[in-house]
Amino acid sequence: MTDSGATCVLPIKAVPNATRSEVVGWLGDALKVKLKAPPVDGKANAELCRFLAGLFQLPKGSVTLATGASARQKRVAIHGLTLEEIRAIVAPVSRG
Repeated sequence: MTDSGATCVLPIKAVPNATRSEVVGWLGDALKVKLKAPPVDGKANAELCRFLAGLFQLPKGSVTLATGASARQKRVAIHGLTLEEIRAIVAPVSRG
């Protein structure tokens, strides 16, 4: 997990093909996120960035995939928030 000012690189454990997109909670340093998109043709990656941008109330371009395009373990760059701000936003919406 990297936090440099207003940009944070966040480890994500992505779970595609869920009934809805939602934050499950923290697994160590990684945030577990269920996605309502299949892992084909980049659909789950696009849904992940769209979902997180909406959750953090940021423009779509502020959330980008840094690594892990074809893996469940990903790193997402979030521009405009610090790690502390992300944790504060995620806490009330996580299930675990």
